[in-house]
Amino acid sequence: MNRRQFVANSVAAAAGAALVRENAHATVSRPTSNQIQGLLPAAKMPGAIPESDIGEARFPEGFFWGAAASSYQVEGAWDEDGKGESIWDKFTHTPGKVRGSVTGDVACDQYHRYPEDIALAKRLHLKSYRFSISWPRIQPTGVGAPNMKGLDHYSRLADTLLEAGIRPWCTIYHWDLPQALEDQGGWPNRDLAKYYADYAGILAKHLGDRITTWAPFNMPWAIAFMGYAAGAFPPCRTSFPDFLKAAHTLGLAQGEAHRSIKAASSRATVGSAYEMAPAYPATDSEADRAAAARYHAMNNVFFLHAAMTGRYPDAFVGEFPYRIMGFRPGDEKILYAPLDWVGFHYYTRRFVADASHSACVGGGFSGTEIESNSGCARDPYTGIRAWMPTVGPLTDSGLELWPRGIYDLVTQISREYNHPVIEITESGPGYLDAPYDQDHGRIPDTRRVQWFRQVLAELARAIKDGARVRAYHAWTLLDNFQWAQGYTERYGLIYTDFRSQKRVIKDSGYWYSRVAASGRLDV
Repeated sequence: MNRRQFVANSVAAAAGAALVRENAHATVSRPTSNQIQGLLPAAKMPGAIPESDIGEARFPEGFFWGAAASSYQVEGAWDEDGKGESIWDKFTHTPGKVRGSVTGDVACDQYHRYPEDIALAKRLHLKSYRFSISWPRIQPTGVGAPNMKGLDHYSRLADTLLEAGIRPWCTIYHWDLPQALEDQGGWPNRDLAKYYADYAGILAKHLGDRITTWAPFNMPWAIAFMGYAAGAFPPCRTSFPDFLKAAHTLGLAQGEAHRSIKAASSRATVGSAYEMAPAYPATDSEADRAAAARYHAMNNVFFLHAAMTGRYPDAFVGEFPYRIMGFRPGDEKILYAPLDWVGFHYYTRRFVADASHSACVGGGFSGTEIESNSGCARDPYTGIRAWMPTVGPLTDSGLELWPRGIYDLVTQISREYNHPVIEITESGPGYLDAPYDQDHGRIPDTRRVQWFRQVLAELARAIKDGARVRAYHAWTLLDNFQWAQGYTERYGLIYTDFRSQKRVIKDSGYWYSRVAASGRLDV
């Protein structure tokens, strides 16, 4: 995930603290429901769900309560056991790119500590763990024979999850492209679709007997736009044509990987992990309503629509830029790969206004969760301005809490794509609560509990109204490396001390465990 002010990564100044690996971890005594309820904010928030509705919310039997993570953000071991360099390794090792001058070289050290972390996940009654596999850990240069030490690691991870009664849920690519492939042109290079399909096939062949839930990409729109147009992700390019070429390669790779996985594993189900935000027109004008529809087509369903229909949705003003994208005859058949289920993230909402007549372009993007209303069109192709409103309260990471958004998004996707099975692949708030010494190290992160209660109540309403939602993955299990924000944001159900690697379950983690055990929010 990417957070607020992602492109403002040049402000990094203080040297990062050294991360020391230790074997011990500690937890705190479980807080009671009354303790949590008594500490919830009393003031009514804009858009808040009434307590009576939260008390009545129910989730179906067999619902998958889970948590999500990504390889670069938690694993560490960046150059161990034959792993190659990724674009994020290079990015974080470049001075001035990350707040605090820190890296993900160690992160949560989950490469070595995964048994401990899975034991904690089991203690929280989780039934699904969404993790990602590091491509350069499997193929150090992105091509060729697999690195068996890398495959062995993920094999042990999958086995340990299954032994704990937790579904191993695999994102094949969560941003850490082998640097060697970026040196060949990166995602704008169409050849990467074939390389990626080979990589996906290797994973399914070696792990498909135990891992049956696969998503090719995490947030493919962000990979293309933030890496090749906005310049905020590595490789930090600022070319709108490169963005369109990268998007098309990702669309082709999604379809090719789908077929590669299915060919290697008869048990595989293939879905997605798209970033989505409900888009509301800034005014009731026809132009703003059309702009909001273009935002939805471009940011929310561009790759979903391609997989389901073999065609990209019309997200553009003027002529569809097929030529710039490098579209070839027959690409429709490559794109078409109907998903077994649809997965997407929810964090916050957007207001969208028409900017098709703007005299300037290239403004208004500061990350994938927040876009600022700069007055310029975001890009020359969609002609939109999009920004996050601030009517609801903001998290410490700067995102507006707007519970109704998840209901609107889930029901919209259900209507548009014939009521597919849906998984919420990421969702959660960033708050900086830390252990409280005067309460024996307990972490009373009541704002995080309130965020989840509000959002999950709206998700339960969507299910009651007919949406086929089968899973919710909290972002995230552990506080981790938050991309260009380094260690300055905390999203975990479990607190990580990055110096000692000690883990401490937060009050929100205990609350989430009771929800997972009961299917109720009033616990």
